[in-house]
Amino acid sequence: QVQLIESGGGLVQAGGSLRLSCAASGRTFSGYNMGWFRQAPGKEREFVAAITWGNITLHANSVKGRFTISRDIAKNTVDLQMNSLKAEDSAVYFCAAGRGPVVVRSSYDYWGQGTQVTVSS
Repeated sequence: QVQLIESGGGLVQAGGSLRLSCAASGRTFSGYNMGWFRQAPGKEREFVAAITWGNITLHANSVKGRFTISRDIAKNTVDLQMNSLKAEDSAVYFCAAGRGPVVVRSSYDYWGQGTQVTVSS
């Protein structure tokens, strides 16, 4: 069974940092792009960052310069380093794997269950 399991969420003060990690099991994601999305209460799930199989990264404008996505192909993991966190970053963060356009939610085939990030102001 294919699983993506996120970890590293929690409560942090504004200006602080968290590092999210996503571990894949059940298969290798060779050839897959990996992405992070987030969803705040009452809002649509939105793109945060992605890294392609070719190691090209893309970050949403709202997090550019503060968040950094990376992947370890050998370990089958993808991380999201989040610095200078703001209250508006509070959301459930989801890891995903897919082969299509990285900013398009529907292009992802596999999703994790999500991890809560809460930033207190």
